[in-house]
Amino acid sequence: MDDSGDSGRPQPGAGGTAPGTDPDDGKPKRPAEPGGGLLMGRPFGVPVYVAPSWFVVAALITWVFGGQLDRVLPELGGARYLVALFFAIAFYASVLVHELAHTVAALRYKLPVRRIQLQFFGGVSEIEKETETPGREFVLAFVGPLLSLVLGGVFYGAMQLVEPGTVPGVLLAGLMISNLIVAAFNLLPGLPLDGGRMLRAVVWKITGKPMSGTIAAAWVGRGLAVTVLIGLPLLTHTGALGGTAQDIGGVETVMDALLAAILAGIIWTGAGNSLRMARLREHLPDLRARSLTRRAVPVESATPLSEALRRANEAGARALVVVDGQGNPKGVVREAAIVGVPEHRRPWVAVSGLAQDLTDGMKVPAELAGEALLDRLKATPATEYLVVEETGEIYGVLSTADVERAFVKAMARPES
Repeated sequence: MDDSGDSGRPQPGAGGTAPGTDPDDGKPKRPAEPGGGLLMGRPFGVPVYVAPSWFVVAALITWVFGGQLDRVLPELGGARYLVALFFAIAFYASVLVHELAHTVAALRYKLPVRRIQLQFFGGVSEIEKETETPGREFVLAFVGPLLSLVLGGVFYGAMQLVEPGTVPGVLLAGLMISNLIVAAFNLLPGLPLDGGRMLRAVVWKITGKPMSGTIAAAWVGRGLAVTVLIGLPLLTHTGALGGTAQDIGGVETVMDALLAAILAGIIWTGAGNSLRMARLREHLPDLRARSLTRRAVPVESATPLSEALRRANEAGARALVVVDGQGNPKGVVREAAIVGVPEHRRPWVAVSGLAQDLTDGMKVPAELAGEALLDRLKATPATEYLVVEETGEIYGVLSTADVERAFVKAMARPES
């Protein structure tokens, strides 16, 4: 299964602390490497992880395929499980190729890819931005199933070069069928599958509204989830997927129902997440640096905290900016640091000891908004940022706590 859509936009850290920032000193730390399991490599500069759940599925595939090999090639004996394990690894290598197709297309369109993760039911390419046009969205979604179809054709061609009924023949046949199943499943027209993203692109093209495409594809995805939940066990029970109803025992029926429930749950959850992220994107333009900025007063580094707070109260300001003798900003006084100083000590504490030195990344243009604003905050983690006009004049201070509250409020709004 593939879910190569957005991973979501970065969120400011809870409690007024941005991700990658020490809550005690407010100094930025190096952003953590995106995890998700065992790092296998970095093709095209994108980290590839194998999630712990993959090992469970690999063991299950090895057991099931090993049982099938015992019927087809009984002379293998216990070695059949080694062959089955090789099949499981080769199958997930095919899934990786599928995901790399999405990744290459995304990089071609200059869309950042956070990571690729191989997991329980396939893989996911976490693309951090939305495509700009429905045509690009369609191509980005279609290249994955297309590569799976091509792999199916390659394995079919290789089958013609080996003798049927041998280990290579059985392996190639299994890989051909599994890649065709991956392609067909991902072409189903419902989010979060590739076919759902293709449907979204078509509706987006017709209506001119990406949100309309997301709503349509997500609800089709939810319908698909219900169909899988009910239809898969029925198809198996009636023998439509092979065998007869008399051949199916209680254990097989329970396993089929469990598999259907897991697949349906993944599809339903993915469709819901797509709706939530689309709703967020609709409201992202409301996150404007200018409207979220706190008014600030400039104070020199030697100013006692009590005096600085007095000036701020008189001016109706909620933030302090440390400046030099020429009025150039040098640092932002951290709100958490102010709270930590007892009132009786404030006349004896200079604001310079509570300020975080400004870096270029901590200077935010007042007109920055939406996704660009969140990307700017993510690039330079901090608890407060200096907001400046185009002329370089100080406008105020932006707190990540205020951004977070606005972000949560946007997420809580009803769907359009």
